[in-house]
Amino acid sequence: MEDPENPSPETEERWRKDPNNWIWGFFYYNKEDGRLLPPKRNPIMGFTINFANPNSVLFFVIMMLFFLLIVFVITGKN
Repeated sequence: MEDPENPSPETEERWRKDPNNWIWGFFYYNKEDGRLLPPKRNPIMGFTINFANPNSVLFFVIMMLFFLLIVFVITGKN
């Protein structure tokens, strides 16, 4: 039996290729996958957010707030 916290590379690859784990082909949603940033459908394009993982969504929100803060700081100095 495979450890759900540490899936094999073959399992991760199967998850990535499974079209049922992609909403509209863009949003990765897999409750079995605990990774925060799994690779995109085309791995050379980088990483995406696993919207089924609450920690991943929290990471995404914090990252967006950080970038908004940077924009407000830069534009506020005019």
